Order: sequence, then structure tokens, then C-alpha cells
Amino acid sequence: MSEHQVKGRNVDAYTRCAHYHSEVDIIAIKFYCCSEYYACYYCHKECAGHPADKWPKTKQDETAILCGSCKYELSINEYIHTSSCPKCHHPFNEGCSSHFPLYFEMT
Repeated sequence: MSEHQVKGRNVDAYTRCAHYHSEVDIIAIKFYCCSEYYACYYCHKECAGHPADKWPKTKQDETAILCGSCKYELSINEYIHTSSCPKCHHPFNEGCSSHFPLYFEMT
């Protein structure tokens, strides 16, 4: 069992939620504003009670991504540059890259 609580709507053991629940939707993101893991941006928006802040570019070596399959924590840089978990090799949803600007400063 993971030591990290993942918040959100209908979060399962693999960090899937009411918004994203396919076989490859298995990551949770620690939000910069509150240091809490949420299953997705929409879960944070609906449940956190405050606006989301993006991770600054200067802090993207911090661990902030949780693999829902093996519970390995990836750094933001590690996550941005991979399509699967470096520990268990479970594939991530490659479509999530279009959401990076919601979570991370990109420029």
C-alpha cells in the first residue's frame, strides 16, 4: 500500500479517477500549491478548495509524480521525458503531455 494519499473523485488503487480511468491513466500529481497528491487537475479543481499553482521550472527536479501501478515517485523532469514508469515499466497515457502546461511551467 502506498504511503501517499491520492485525493480526488472516485480514486482507485491505481490512481485512476472519475475523469481519467483508462488502463494507462495511472499517475497522480503532487500539486505545488498544497503538496497534496491528486489524481488529476480536475480532481484538484473540484476537491482542493483553492486554485492550482504550477510547478516552477526551477523545481522540476522534485519528486511530484506517483506511479499508480508500483507507487514509485518520479521527478517532474523524469516524467516529462518518459512514456512509462522507469521502475515497473507500466505505460503512461501519452495524451497527458497535452496537459503539462496545467501543472508545470514549460517556458
